[in-house]
Amino acid sequence: MQKTKVKEKTKMLNTAVLMGRLTADPELRHTPSNIPVTSFTLAVNRSYVKSGAERQADFIDIVAWRTTAEFVCRYFKKGQLVAVKGSIQTHSYHCLLYTSPSPRDSCASRMPSSACKKKKKKTKK
Repeated sequence: MQKTKVKEKTKMLNTAVLMGRLTADPELRHTPSNIPVTSFTLAVNRSYVKSGAERQADFIDIVAWRTTAEFVCRYFKKGQLVAVKGSIQTHSYHCLLYTSPSPRDSCASRMPSSACKKKKKKTKK
């Protein structure tokens, strides 16, 4: 894959905002240099439904690093509705037999905490 040089004055935008449900509990891992990382998949419903058909969903892979990864693993669980703000990144990987097309991952830079507020316990008087 050939990368194109871009003039420094050219402004571009790469922001993704997604809302969907986690397909599994996120698991915290660490890189060899001890940086926290997690990856998870969001099921995101499409905004339209063909008449007579069921609503389709896209399954989008997300990667979160450092404190965002720790936050995700601490507060979010399978089936929970979450919002993710980040950017789209592409990469390719090599196999002995072929080079894959570029898979796409969303890299989470921010996950709002509004979805994980703990319920207040009622106190008896």
